[in-house]
Amino acid sequence: MTDQQLDMKDLTYRMTRSVEVLQEEFGGLRTGRASTSLLEPLMVDAYGAQMPMNQVGTVSVPEPRMLSVQVWDKSLVGAAEKAIRESSLGLNPMTEGQLLRVPIPELTQERRVELSKVAGQYAEHARVAVRNVRRDGMDTLKKMEKESLIGEDEHRDRAAEVQKLTDEMIAKVDEALASKEEEIMQV
Repeated sequence: MTDQQLDMKDLTYRMTRSVEVLQEEFGGLRTGRASTSLLEPLMVDAYGAQMPMNQVGTVSVPEPRMLSVQVWDKSLVGAAEKAIRESSLGLNPMTEGQLLRVPIPELTQERRVELSKVAGQYAEHARVAVRNVRRDGMDTLKKMEKESLIGEDEHRDRAAEVQKLTDEMIAKVDEALASKEEEIMQV
């Protein structure tokens, strides 16, 4: 039975991780408000390799609608600027020495609707990931019952536990999506 307890911990961890990944993806969606997480996924060509923006400079929020990137190495300023400009975020950085100022423009209603749809897609991917973990757990239970490691009653009880956990995680995904959509649609 201790195997099954560990299995529940693993299922819980994997489902929770799916929700955390969703939160990270939501952090990269622009909402018209400055956030350092907006530039985190951007990769910069530095020293012949791809490096995350936060390993090339310090990203900060000096004003509600402005990001700044203090690039540490003068030779990487152009590469950091290029990475921001060529991202799908629609941002236009201004260079002042080793400092990049990135104004966050107002979102149009059309762009807000588009971003809501993207957020919905991210949430659906998270739901699918949670359901896949549930399927793995259910398959394990079936196998254990087939091998006579657990009885029919215990299988039913464990399956109910797995389903309850799945429902909780799906609710967290839906809650996160509703929160993000509200944030996006806020004018």
